[in-house]
Amino acid sequence: MAGPVTGAEGPMAGRTVLVTGGTGGIGLATATRLAGLGARVGIVGRDASRAESAATSIRTVGGRVDVFVADLSAQREVHSLAERVLTAYPRLDVLVNNVGGYWATRHVTADGLERTFAVNHLAPFLLTHLLLDRLRASAPARVVTVSSGAQAMGRIDLDDLQGTRDYSGQRAYSQSKLANVMSTYELARRLAAVDGAAVTANALHPGVVRTAFGQEDSGPWMRRLLPVVRPLMKSPERGADTSVRLASSPELEGVSGRYFVNGRASRSSRASYDTEVAARLWCASAELVGIEPS
Repeated sequence: MAGPVTGAEGPMAGRTVLVTGGTGGIGLATATRLAGLGARVGIVGRDASRAESAATSIRTVGGRVDVFVADLSAQREVHSLAERVLTAYPRLDVLVNNVGGYWATRHVTADGLERTFAVNHLAPFLLTHLLLDRLRASAPARVVTVSSGAQAMGRIDLDDLQGTRDYSGQRAYSQSKLANVMSTYELARRLAAVDGAAVTANALHPGVVRTAFGQEDSGPWMRRLLPVVRPLMKSPERGADTSVRLASSPELEGVSGRYFVNGRASRSSRASYDTEVAARLWCASAELVGIEPS
């Protein structure tokens, strides 16, 4: 009986994947499995020792992995990360925008931006822009963005994206996850207009997963709720299923501008299909990260 297909012999052999938030939880599980399929994987984390520990765990299963240390709440570090990735990787086949977080109270980043919106939306928005030419040169390539079922409760407040008037951790999180989906759809439309399906862009809901999500600043309601629901949550390995499928499945070649749940294309919220708001969000996001909207 033949053994499992892993490493250089796997179906992702010869491909390079970058996974943000790849040092724990869903991101580490995603990176480990893609490395096991033969991909060269870059993992991004803000803590160097944790990143090296994650890399060691991936290498123990035969994976080829590179470590990139960056705090993606700071746009300067997003730019630095992109420069290092472009230097390290002559080609980039898949970008998995996995990094994200929840903060119950309002925090301001080094750029003067609300942290939830900056980390969950603006960081992947900017990083995708900075790596897009390399992805296009490596086509067929894929952009995979981890959103959340919370997008269904989201509302894009274009007059107060930073939550300066009335901050709510849940509202900020839901808005950022809706922004992930809307920007994915907008990116897919823009890419299709230029290159067809050479580079695809899809978003996903990983399910409710047992991770360190929200522990940095969880708020009283989450501290009470998590111990109750934790036994019902998915493991990080199961939570990575859809990310891995979107990054690697031959069946999804050319599929773009979709939202996936449990590995299957699904409808996102009604608000997510508002192309006018999506275009305005795109322009507002571009202004906040200092790039041209086009």
